[in-house]
Amino acid sequence: MIERQRLELRQQELRARYNLSQGGYEELERVVLRLKPHKAGVQWRFAGSFYFAITVITTIGYGHAAPSTDGGKVFCMFYALLGIPLTLVMFQSLGERINTFVKYLLHRAKRGLGMRRADVSMANMVLIGFFSCISTLCIGAAAFSYYEHWTFFQAYYYCFITLTTIGFGDYVALQKDQALQTQPQYVAFSFVYILTGLTVIGAFLNLVVLRFMTMNAEDEKHHPPLLLRSEGTSCSV
Repeated sequence: MIERQRLELRQQELRARYNLSQGGYEELERVVLRLKPHKAGVQWRFAGSFYFAITVITTIGYGHAAPSTDGGKVFCMFYALLGIPLTLVMFQSLGERINTFVKYLLHRAKRGLGMRRADVSMANMVLIGFFSCISTLCIGAAAFSYYEHWTFFQAYYYCFITLTTIGFGDYVALQKDQALQTQPQYVAFSFVYILTGLTVIGAFLNLVVLRFMTMNAEDEKHHPPLLLRSEGTSCSV
């Protein structure tokens, strides 16, 4: 409420300073809001369209750009229906292969170090996956804080919201200084980072799910005798 009152007071000051009517001020607001997505450059050239396509099929959905024609909206719906399942399957498959490869490397490393037990436990894999996620987020935060002039925390927050596919849209990369047209190396890095980061996060989430499934299976092994005993007691009563 305090923030709203402050903004309303600021609105009144601007209207008085520039002698704007309520209708004129509202029209200016609409123009500014419609202009904001175009600060990155022409959205529907290849780079901007590719960026939009990534946010659709990965379900990030920042909301920084959206189709404006009915034909574009219809195509977007069909594209999402086809692309989202394929993307989920792809990331799951890549995650499983990454986990298998990491497990193999860790097993070889343990044998090379002469450890008695060279078996790789699920706890080992979850720990490695966790640190891989933290490292991925930190690398992205360092890069985006440099390119976007955000603080490290803001960039870390952006990476977390992006790679978990929450996609609030309060922070969106590639939206300043015609970046989509003038910074091809940054555009390429952003695309590669998002896709790679989603793969790493997907691999870690696969490990977490497997860990919970293993824990549930172990609980079921221990609890059935208790359940049978309690059923037998109730029947005898």
